[in-house]
Parts: sequence; structure tokens; C-alpha cells
Amino acid sequence: MTTDSTTSGNTRPSVLFVCVHNAGRSQMAAGFLAALAGDRIEVRSAGSAPAEHVNPAAVAAMAEVGIDISKENPKVLTTDAVQASDVVITMGCGDTCPVFPGKSYRDWVLDDPAGQGIDAVRPIRDEIRAKVGALIAELTAQPSQR
Repeated sequence: MTTDSTTSGNTRPSVLFVCVHNAGRSQMAAGFLAALAGDRIEVRSAGSAPAEHVNPAAVAAMAEVGIDISKENPKVLTTDAVQASDVVITMGCGDTCPVFPGKSYRDWVLDDPAGQGIDAVRPIRDEIRAKVGALIAELTAQPSQR
């Protein structure tokens, strides 16, 4: 007997990272989650007021740890993206993030790398990496371990 994973509740978890410009923190978080979790977790990122391009200092800081986010583009936050995600992690977007019942909302308080040089972005990157590592451990834990 086979079961459809979309109806059995065993689909992979999905995470949406949201910051205002979708150019720094959320892009770094999405890059880490995609690199560290592989296909175990679905990754999205968006911004309430997306920038024209990803922050060059964020791109450089991620390249230092072997993750290429240079081809990413800031995306506008949509209600569809929120509805399609199990976990929504905000990073300073405040009240502009839509809220839906049944979602897990978290706010990661992180310095904004906008306008910062790479020396200021590295500690933000490292803090995001630690938070993403803990998130992966939580979302991929066996049900008996939760």
C-alpha cells in the first residue's frame, strides 16, 4: 500500500525567511538552509519592500563560507508564500508580515547588514548560521524527539 505524502502529513517542512529588503539577512538564512538541509526542508525568502539586488557584502560574506547567493534576486512577500510555508521567520519586517493561523512564527533579532562592510556582516552571517543549524535540528528531529 502506498500513501500520498501530500495527504499523510509527512511532507517536508517549508520555511519562509522574511526581512524588509530581502537583500541580506533573509538571503543569507535561505542560503544556509538550502546548503545545510539539502532537500529535507523547502526554502523560501521574501521582503516586504524588496531591494533591487542582494547586498554585495552579504554575497561576499557567504562566498567566504562556500555558499553562492550571487544569483538570487530579492522577491516581494506574498500571502501565497506565507500560506505555503510551515515556519515563517521574520527579521525586522514588523507588522508588514501577514499572519495566518496554523503557522509557526518566529522573529530572529539580527543586526541589519544594509550599508555595512564585510567586517560588520561576518558576525551577522555567523549568527544566522547558528540559528539555521538549530532550526534544521528542530525541523528534522524524529517525532519522538520533539
